[in-house]
Amino acid sequence: MLLKDRVMLITNVEKFAGHGTTHVALAQGATVLAHDPSFEAAAARHKYESRFPGAQALPATEPAELVEQALKRHGHIDALVNNDAYPALRAPLGEASLEDYRDALEVMAVRPFHLTQLVAPSMRKRRNGRIVFVSSAAPLRGIANYAPYVSARAAANGLVSSLAKELGRDGITVNAVGSNYVENPDYFPPALLANKDAMAKMTSQIPLGRLGKSHELGSSICFLCSDGAGFITGHVLPHAGGWA
Repeated sequence: MLLKDRVMLITNVEKFAGHGTTHVALAQGATVLAHDPSFEAAAARHKYESRFPGAQALPATEPAELVEQALKRHGHIDALVNNDAYPALRAPLGEASLEDYRDALEVMAVRPFHLTQLVAPSMRKRRNGRIVFVSSAAPLRGIANYAPYVSARAAANGLVSSLAKELGRDGITVNAVGSNYVENPDYFPPALLANKDAMAKMTSQIPLGRLGKSHELGSSICFLCSDGAGFITGHVLPHAGGWA
């Protein structure tokens, strides 16, 4: 199994790529430590752990406390998956809200940067680690009228390039999966999936002619956390059916 005995910390696990990554990671033998803002409630933790037997939902919501709990339980973190979702709001230049833009940067760039700061020291001590940002393929092409969202994702992609060079000598790889057109309730809610005309128009832009599946995205993320990706760093892997 590709991730046997690996301890993986996945953030915002009830969003975006969280479920697909959890499923694949467990199947590949990983120990999954899961964060989500909802896990402050015991019922939410129980619901997640019941759905994914073997995964551990951590009650911490603040980054420092989250890392402390993870290290206390297992002594180390082999892989950090920064799984950050934020609405892709349509925002033409003349209408874009600066508050929304700041919020997008906070969620998709500042928070994962902070968590990476906190996890990196323990990885450096062991001279081994994997850091994966679950980002977007949108910055690779650009999308008109979505500049705040796209540029916030671009900030995360830029972190990958710089952090890979900074952490490489410590045996830590840093990569991103640039996702687009992958089924998930945050960006493709059931009402949209049920709209045949909208879906036909959307899938016509995708060379593979379909939306990606959550387990496919999870598999790409888990590959970058595995030994098989040990010589890959500083890379943004497009995961968008050929769109990017």
